[in-house]
Amino acid sequence: MVGVIEPQGPLPPEIYWRRRVVAVGGALVVVGLVVALIVWMTSGGGDPQNTAATESVSSSSSASSTTSAPPASEPQAGGASGEPDAGGGSGGGAGVPGGPPAGASSPVESASPAGVPGGPAGPGLCPDQAISVVLYTDKPTYTIGQNPVFTIVTTNAGLSECTRDVGKAVQNVIVRTLDGTRTLWSARDCSPLNTVNNVVLKPAQQVKDTITWSGTTSSPGCERPRTQVPAGSYSAIGKIGERESFPITFNMVAPAQEP
Repeated sequence: MVGVIEPQGPLPPEIYWRRRVVAVGGALVVVGLVVALIVWMTSGGGDPQNTAATESVSSSSSASSTTSAPPASEPQAGGASGEPDAGGGSGGGAGVPGGPPAGASSPVESASPAGVPGGPAGPGLCPDQAISVVLYTDKPTYTIGQNPVFTIVTTNAGLSECTRDVGKAVQNVIVRTLDGTRTLWSARDCSPLNTVNNVVLKPAQQVKDTITWSGTTSSPGCERPRTQVPAGSYSAIGKIGERESFPITFNMVAPAQEP
């Protein structure tokens, strides 16, 4: 026992005591580190897995909160005015009666552009300067008692397709004396026809219609009695709206006298 307590050896005792103090101090340091490490691991402060798990749970909670909350500025599908839809099915999300479940996107109906018709726009109207009107008779001379037949030809004289009303409501034939100073008959005076006939005309395309004259006079509104015109030469013009044809001439002759 004395050898253990009292160091023996060739070196001075002080050296052996210093070595023992250093060894004991080192052992105490190691024991302290081990205890501190055990305490630290028990508290979970240095566990990388626990730290990662904690961060993962925190991130998932934040992401879930962000995803579930609908944008405050997104309009409802009820209409373009931004007001919520008055209707809705049962089983809506919490706090929104009849609405979709929280976190689900609402279907939005597509709307057609305002002011746009369901179909493509048709050709524009033919102005008077884009059409030409030609009038002719089925023969140059008629016997009194026969009914002259006038044909009105309307042609698209423009460079583009357009639409024009060529119905009875806009047709007219006017018969005048040969010098053009007096009107004898107008197809619009006594005609009961006011039909509309909108026709799409390609450039140079024509449309024809006929008007038959009884050979008698007329007055606006057909107010005065109608009388047979005498034999002679007459002029006539055709009209579609305000567009006139060039005048033509034709003859009315008396019936041949039987011998």
